[in-house]
Amino acid sequence: MKKMKKELKKEIVILVPYPAQGHVTPMQNLARAFLAQGFYPLIVLPHSFHRKIHGEKEEEEEDGLKWVGLGDGMGQEEGSPDFFAIESAMEKMMPSELEGLIEKVRGEGGEVACVVVDLLASWAIESAHKRGIPVAGFWPAMLASYLFIASIPLMLNRRLLSHTGLPQREGKFSLHPELPVISTEDLPWLVGTEAARKGRFRFWKRTLERSSALKWLLVNSFPDESKLEAANRKLSSEGCPRVLPIGPICRNGITKGVSFWEEDMSCLKWVAKQKRNSVIYISFGSWVSPIGEAKLRNLAVALEGSGRPFIWVLRSSWRQGLPNGFLERVEKEDRGRVVSWAPQKQILQHESVACYITHCGWNSILEALQFQKKLLCYPVAGDQFVNCAFVVEVWKVGLKLNGVEANDVEEGIVRVVEDKEMEERLRILNQRIMAGNNNTGASIFKTFLEDLKRASSTTTTTQDASEINIPCY
Repeated sequence: MKKMKKELKKEIVILVPYPAQGHVTPMQNLARAFLAQGFYPLIVLPHSFHRKIHGEKEEEEEDGLKWVGLGDGMGQEEGSPDFFAIESAMEKMMPSELEGLIEKVRGEGGEVACVVVDLLASWAIESAHKRGIPVAGFWPAMLASYLFIASIPLMLNRRLLSHTGLPQREGKFSLHPELPVISTEDLPWLVGTEAARKGRFRFWKRTLERSSALKWLLVNSFPDESKLEAANRKLSSEGCPRVLPIGPICRNGITKGVSFWEEDMSCLKWVAKQKRNSVIYISFGSWVSPIGEAKLRNLAVALEGSGRPFIWVLRSSWRQGLPNGFLERVEKEDRGRVVSWAPQKQILQHESVACYITHCGWNSILEALQFQKKLLCYPVAGDQFVNCAFVVEVWKVGLKLNGVEANDVEEGIVRVVEDKEMEERLRILNQRIMAGNNNTGASIFKTFLEDLKRASSTTTTTQDASEINIPCY
């Protein structure tokens, strides 16, 4: 590893995101918040993912943020490693790599003020504690989705789950009246095969055990998110992290962010030529294969039959299910654009875009709210079902697609585009979370920094009215 610059004599914050786009983006925004307060942010990624952004360089510095790749043993295989391959690499190799980085920084005169750990990278918590450094957890999603994870012991006690995390019975349920009703099949760890579901459940149980040692949990969510105070009072317990809702961390305007994939900027020129409130934007994120070949084909037929212009983010490896000649017809008729990766914020801010068909990833929802775009929701996995429930049932700024047949899609688009009351609710929600609560989130973040300074001289912290206690068992 190269010699650190002299600037590392400033107070350093090491940030450890989980290596997925939806986790790295909010962690980068959090790093900028630390930078604005005079800290020197250092963001750590597994080297195989760091390589996708910065090539073979072990370190890279951009706009005051330093990026460091740590050995992960995953090599340079084609395609993206799956969840369990990443988990294995992080658990086996990266703890010692992170500890080595901390010691190197110290050896060159740097002072590490804090390590911020994405809870999906909970392996880093013990590494920081071993070196005597304060650790803050980071939850890049909404607080409600964490409550479902943190309430795993409660669900086990109620016998909603078996000891392996599989639902004991099918049906709808809610942990509290202020939390939306979801299906037992929509719990965040129920992804993939039965073996994969059990493996993800073990992952979350271990994450909860490790996070019980945290003093703070920074959450990328607005402080009064969906009136969850009653739920927190009901579900809280002692000895848990201090939850600080510092979001939404998606700064106003367009700021440069790192991407694991090259963005196709040509679609911006195309969208600028379209009529106001006419374009349908479709993206199912980057992490898992979106909806399967049959549904992919149905959605393509629905979009083509709608007669509406569209931009569809669809990686080349996911296009096998498209109808014959679909891509050629779209290009020839100039009806839309199908791109591997898009500059999403620039698209969503454009007045030509009427609505967003989304998998309901949290970052995507925040960006849609930021630019006041209505949502057509088609959740696929993980926390997306909880997020969808808030969009549709609580905030009422979108609709859930029951399917992707032509009738479902066209009916959904028409209802969303023509709903003026939804437009007004979206405007009010935007003002609430992007203006007033953004200031509140910044204030809570400064409270955390003050608490962090006190933590170096005392083991007792003064609680703040904005904090929320959650179960960690």
